[in-house]
Amino acid sequence: MDQALKDVFAEYDARIAREAEVFRAGGPVNIDDMLLAVGPVVGSLMHTLIVGHGAKRIVELGTSYGYSVHWLADAARETGGKVITMDVAADKQAYARKRIERAGLSPFVEFRTGNAVDLLAAVDEPIDFVLLDIWKDLYVACLETFFPKLAPGALVVADNMLRPVDARPHAEAYQAAIRGKPGVQSMLLAMGSGIELSRKAA
Repeated sequence: MDQALKDVFAEYDARIAREAEVFRAGGPVNIDDMLLAVGPVVGSLMHTLIVGHGAKRIVELGTSYGYSVHWLADAARETGGKVITMDVAADKQAYARKRIERAGLSPFVEFRTGNAVDLLAAVDEPIDFVLLDIWKDLYVACLETFFPKLAPGALVVADNMLRPVDARPHAEAYQAAIRGKPGVQSMLLAMGSGIELSRKAA
């Protein structure tokens, strides 16, 4: 990880710390304004998976404020790949884009704005890696759209499988759906907010 990217992550880490204080204080929170990052443990795992797999075609569902896409893009820089990151909120993507530029990762990221299912339908090349981290009630619909596009051996990481608790029914529906797909190996990892890591058969 070069210094430009470290500097951007230092800024994100400071925001994560401020948000943690707000949550601890129990004050009023507008969830849409919160970073709600996967954190460095999950970010580092995804980076390792992408580089180890040699994934080149990477899709992120849920750009938000851009924390995760920096991990994905840095991995794509190593594999010679590219990240397509999707979100319905143009203002959040603008925030992310500025930091991607500062980190020197712009050549490895394509921002697409709109409804995730519609945007996925327009992807016309095999996908090697997916990060699923949008509104949880869209997880199954997104899965049904991107699954036929997964390349052999593709990896899928779905966040928020354990927390928040009120999203658990959607998380469980997603787990049942992906574990029911033919040729898929899938497991729950109790890291971060809980991730479901899945692999399509080679």
